[in-house]
Formats: sequence, structure tokens, C-alpha cells
Amino acid sequence: MPLVDIHLIEGAFDKSQKQAMINKITDAMVEIEGEAMRGVTWVRVYEVASGEWAIGGRALTTADVKALQEQSR
Repeated sequence: MPLVDIHLIEGAFDKSQKQAMINKITDAMVEIEGEAMRGVTWVRVYEVASGEWAIGGRALTTADVKALQEQSR
């Protein structure tokens, strides 16, 4: 039974974006393992408080993620 955890910075993604992540990750797992696995594929979304996630020693905030999202549009 596959279990996929998604960790995000709190407030960086809205409810519909998180649901899209869940749907697409589930679909990707089912594509690999077969449709029979859909009902037992777990996806969990965890949110980490803004500023409590760091990369390379630099804390990231919700605003940082939103700025990156704007750059990719």
C-alpha cells in the first residue's frame, strides 16, 4: 500500500492546489502500480510553519514560495 507524504510551507498553496497535488500524485502511483491500487494509495499533506523550513541554512517563508510561484508564471 503506497504512502506518499507531501511537506509544504503553510499558506503557500491553497486548498485547490493541494487537492490537485493529491490527485496527480495518486494518478502517478496508479499508473505505475495499476488501477487496483487506487483505493489503497495514501497521500498525506503536512504543512510546516512559515520560516521553519530551511534550505542551505536559509529559512524559507510563505512569501518566498509565493515569489517563486510568480516567477514561474
